[in-house]
Amino acid sequence: MNTPLAPVARLAGAVKRYGARVALDGVDLQLQRGELLALLGPNGAGKSTSIALLLGLLRPDAGRAELFGLDPQRIEARRRIGVMLQTATLPWTLRVGELLRLTASYYPRPRPLNECAALAGIGDLLSRYYGKLSGGQQRRVQFALALCGRPELLFLDEPTVGMDIDARQKLWMAIRALVAEGCAVVLTTHYLEEAEALAQRVVVLDQGRVLSEGSVDALRARVALARIRCRTGLDAAAVARWPQVASASCADGRLHIATASPEVVVRRLLDADADLRELEVLRAGLAEAFTELTRESLPEAA
Repeated sequence: MNTPLAPVARLAGAVKRYGARVALDGVDLQLQRGELLALLGPNGAGKSTSIALLLGLLRPDAGRAELFGLDPQRIEARRRIGVMLQTATLPWTLRVGELLRLTASYYPRPRPLNECAALAGIGDLLSRYYGKLSGGQQRRVQFALALCGRPELLFLDEPTVGMDIDARQKLWMAIRALVAEGCAVVLTTHYLEEAEALAQRVVVLDQGRVLSEGSVDALRARVALARIRCRTGLDAAAVARWPQVASASCADGRLHIATASPEVVVRRLLDADADLRELEVLRAGLAEAFTELTRESLPEAA
């Protein structure tokens, strides 16, 4: 009989209050080795508090937080993680290579400097002063610092803020490579396309509670509407009055339709316009699922 693997990180019934405000209300959360978990939610949902509990920066008022089955404040647990927070204060007068060597010295088996630099794409920045770098370059350096200790668990809080598209894509490739090696990753991001591209599992928090948990596909399935785009001479206002159409509008020379019955609407479009072209049918993305989930929670919060 296969024995389930112990999670590398876990919250069990975690409760955290700030005065009268409940930031976390009985949250259960766990992460397995080699898994990338995206933690999503609007501002004030409890994402930062959840990470702070797992990092041992805060203590839960009730419930438990664990890293590798240990108290998150134990040094044995902390040496096995890497952290890239949303904001970081680093010495501006040190060169990038000096920062990497200094950080690596804190760990018993650090990753080689050149390997960290290659993964983060900062090989050309090692001799530069940290304070002279752009915001996106500083974020890449912070990512490299998080890798210095060969982490088994990596916390990435808004990792690609300030990066251009090319740098973001390269960071995604590095994250996928780390997950393939068996590293577990907790990702928080406001870029929903980032979570959609990287995450094996998504947890949506709101009002300190877990609204939904599952794969990206499972979350998409909760949204009934599909999107249709096409170039047509049909009038958007007329199409909007069709029984199966939730909404219709024109943008960038295309007709955009939202519908729960895409097959029916596509057949009617083809019948109504023989010159229809550039037809696309898109299922709901993570952004629509996230919006729908958080909208559903509003009446309960009120």
